[in-house]
Amino acid sequence: MKYGFDSAKYLKIQSEHIKERISRFGDKLYMEVGGKLFDDLHASRVLPGFEPDVKLQMLMQLKDELEVIIVISAVDIEKNKIRSDIGITYDMDVLRLREEFLKRDLMVTSVVITHYTGQTGAEVYRQRLEHLGIKVYYHHTIPGYPHDVALIDSDEGFGKNDFVETTRPLVVVTAPGPGSGKMAVCLSQLYQENQRGVKAGYAKFETFPIWNVPLKHPINLAYEAATADLDDVNMIDPFHLEAYGTMAVNYNRDIEIFPVMDAIFKGIYGENPYKSPTDMGVNMIGYCISDDEVCSEAALNEVIRRYFSALCDLATAHGSDSEVNKLTLLMKQAGLDSSYRPCIAAARERRDRSGVASAAIQLEDGTLISAETSPLLGPSAALILNATKHLAGIPHSVKLIPQNMIEPIQKTKVSYLHGHNPRLHTDEVLVAISMLSLFDENCKKALATLPLLKGCQVHSTVMLSEVDKKVFKKLGVGLTCDPMSK
Repeated sequence: MKYGFDSAKYLKIQSEHIKERISRFGDKLYMEVGGKLFDDLHASRVLPGFEPDVKLQMLMQLKDELEVIIVISAVDIEKNKIRSDIGITYDMDVLRLREEFLKRDLMVTSVVITHYTGQTGAEVYRQRLEHLGIKVYYHHTIPGYPHDVALIDSDEGFGKNDFVETTRPLVVVTAPGPGSGKMAVCLSQLYQENQRGVKAGYAKFETFPIWNVPLKHPINLAYEAATADLDDVNMIDPFHLEAYGTMAVNYNRDIEIFPVMDAIFKGIYGENPYKSPTDMGVNMIGYCISDDEVCSEAALNEVIRRYFSALCDLATAHGSDSEVNKLTLLMKQAGLDSSYRPCIAAARERRDRSGVASAAIQLEDGTLISAETSPLLGPSAALILNATKHLAGIPHSVKLIPQNMIEPIQKTKVSYLHGHNPRLHTDEVLVAISMLSLFDENCKKALATLPLLKGCQVHSTVMLSEVDKKVFKKLGVGLTCDPMSK
């Protein structure tokens, strides 16, 4: 896997920058954290070399001064919104996040349910959390948000929200995903802290968009692709341009909310310490890109991956036309089509030649390897075998798993577990190879090549099972699928 990002440099300069921001404010700093704290898989895909938990590593250095608030939208609770990268609902992920923080000795204060308008699902969820001993607060939907500054910055706006009790100088506000209302929670807290005579500050720790790379840079386009369901749009920050005469990239929601921030800060301090939405951020990630070409290629693959994922979601009634349309537009802006990923053409050629579902992988050196469905194996399982044999220098004619070993597994799946698909999935193939590696040298060599698949690109001509998708994800493979069921 080629690297284009320096995580060690990022850890150093980002930590220093956050500490400097904390020192600017007196009593308390609310820091909104966008993206994922300890499993930022999107960042690790578009910035090869980015460690998924590097942001958490930085916060661990401040753990004695820090407490965490986790935010979830009542709207996401009602519709059982799923975090696509790990396949669980947002409400479940709140509990997972809390457990992960507690395991690292980080203080978790409470959960805030935002966009609350009396939803039954939110009330049931609150009862569930309180039963577990977790403090829960409601923040309400404010009419006219974010434009009606007079109403928002009043006792009938932020003043109607529950005040979240905190005790430490640095309060980290995070959430399972975007659109949860983290910024509104921070602003509401600033308003209510001020009412109580506490001078509190605000900062935004967001990975994307990267403010100091071009607006249409592939990395920033990949961020728009990742948030296509929210219809976020990257923009040149007009406030930053006016204040400093330099271009900076931000996104529409931050720019829209800046007048509210301006009014709140003026109410607290008499002046706003920030001249632009970009000023509010502490993002130093753009300074740590070590190879722009590597990151650009990874980001363009991410745009295509998101596009195919949206097509598959639409085919299974889990997506929307608007999301597909947004991603189609981003593909055009980036000058992309399926030919950018050679594995797509290779998989489709194998399918057309064989007449059955197929898959293909592009290895790091550009080598393309394909596989097709057989009575014994699905296309992804067959592809794993073909790829590992190639990387291990094992002749293609060699059968790593004997047929007489596959057949009993198939019988168990169909006869005893009442499955409909007798073919082996990728996880079953890997378990079989692992067992055989104890006494078969070829299996041992094939198994040892699995780390070499990280960063490789795969395409399947059919939608894969959740099991197969999760295996590819764990291997660090970039996967796309045609929106076909067979």
